[in-house]
Amino acid sequence: MKLRDIIVDKAIVPNLVATKRDEAIRELLDALVSAGKVSADMRDVFATSIIAREKKGSTGLNHGVAIPHTKTTTVKTAFAAVGVSRTGVDFNALDKQPVYSIILLLSPEDQPSAHIDAMKAIFTHLSKDQFRRFLRQATTTEAVLTLLDEADAGQPAR
Repeated sequence: MKLRDIIVDKAIVPNLVATKRDEAIRELLDALVSAGKVSADMRDVFATSIIAREKKGSTGLNHGVAIPHTKTTTVKTAFAAVGVSRTGVDFNALDKQPVYSIILLLSPEDQPSAHIDAMKAIFTHLSKDQFRRFLRQATTTEAVLTLLDEADAGQPAR
C-alpha cells in the first residue's frame, strides 16, 4: 500500500493551528469533513474514539510524529489526514517531545489487514529521518503531496 492510496489530498493541513492533542485530532477530523470523507455528524464520534485510544496509550512516537487512529464500522476503506504543526503539539509522545507531523487514520473495523497495511505504509515513511524532516518543513499542500509522491516512488525526498 502506498501513502497516496490512503492520504486524502483535501485533508492535508500544512499549518495546524492546534497546540494540544485533542484540538489537533479535531482539526484533522474537520479537514476530513471538509474533504467529504467524514460526515459532520460523525466527527465527534470519531474524535471521542480516537481520544479514548490515546488515553490507553499515546500514538505520539519518537522524533516528532504521531499516528492517531481508530477502527470503525462506518468507513469502507482506510484513509488519512495529514497535519503539520509549526509550534509542536503536546501528544504525550514516547520521547516526551512535541509532535510536528500527524497522520490521523480511520480504518474499517471489519478489515484488519487494511488497517495493518495502512499503518505499515505510514510507519515505514515516518521512520525515515529524511521523510520526517521534509514533511516537517512542508508549508503547502502541494509540497506535502510532492513528498508523498516521491516517497511512494522510492525516491529520496528533496
